[in-house]
Amino acid sequence: MSAAYTSLRGLMGRDSGEGKGVKTGTVDHSDEKIKCSVGITAYNEAANIGQLLQAMLDQRLYGVEMSEIIVVASGCEDRTVDIVQEYMAKDLRIRLIVQECREGKTSAVNLFLQHAKEDICVLESGDTLPGEDSIEKMVRMFEDPQVGMTGAQKVPVNATQQIIGYLSHLRLKLEHQLCLEIPRTGELIAFRKVFDHIPPDVAMDEAFVEALIIKRGMQVRYAPEAVVFNMGPETLSDFVRQRRRNFAGHLYLKDKYGYKVSSLENSRVLRITLEEVWSALRLIYMLAALAGIEALSRLLGAYDYYLKGKKHVVWDMAWTTKKVERPKESASITSSSRERGGSL
Repeated sequence: MSAAYTSLRGLMGRDSGEGKGVKTGTVDHSDEKIKCSVGITAYNEAANIGQLLQAMLDQRLYGVEMSEIIVVASGCEDRTVDIVQEYMAKDLRIRLIVQECREGKTSAVNLFLQHAKEDICVLESGDTLPGEDSIEKMVRMFEDPQVGMTGAQKVPVNATQQIIGYLSHLRLKLEHQLCLEIPRTGELIAFRKVFDHIPPDVAMDEAFVEALIIKRGMQVRYAPEAVVFNMGPETLSDFVRQRRRNFAGHLYLKDKYGYKVSSLENSRVLRITLEEVWSALRLIYMLAALAGIEALSRLLGAYDYYLKGKKHVVWDMAWTTKKVERPKESASITSSSRERGGSL
């Protein structure tokens, strides 16, 4: 392994623009739209790659342009490559890079970086689906020159009737709360191409990109309105397998490269978890209170009807219900919707 891989600082020194060939990381504002290269990493994704590519082609874009969509198919043994080739015939922006052997996601990401032509790169896993305007909402953030990376909100599509499916929803709900405080990106990210590669020993590519961006003095921002749909584990063994490898990868990133992802801040994670516990307890309390009040109301209603013969044709008015004010959040949503409609 070369000396450039021995530390994050060493890698930054090589890719931070020292000497010739400086990468400024700024967006070219001479064009009206922000251009980006989209990369998709895939391993045996025949079940999803078609609808993922279609979702990319159907993106609602206004201030953003996808110059190219590069699919890196790594050691695929199903119809992934065939399906991508079918879509290549439909849209010339789609390109395919085939790795004969599976070498890990980092290797696939490096191939994408090697071939991407734009300064803004979008990277998505082949087993996910973007929201209809997720690319727009993520890439538009780069209008701010201080932004170096953005990440979408992960939304699971698992059924919640089963325990593991419910746990997938709960875990990503907690992760969303964490990201609102300190972004922790994954599955669908966008970043400035201010580096040429990721060290091959790194398993958590998104977290390493975070580290590189922060070392460059730029900001990592969470884009909760940009969603990416993914299927969480459905079995206990898969749940543990996924969480185990992620935790090990984050520990390695912390020990070797000195970058600590937000999910390793145990005190913050514990606080967010306790807030969720309190919310659940409060819900139970409120349900009990609601049941008690409803039972009392029905008892009084039965007393009025059966014993007093009172049908309440003329209502006994509930005066506190007479003044209606539009919630501020609802008003702001309506206003922003009108603004977007007027700008189209």
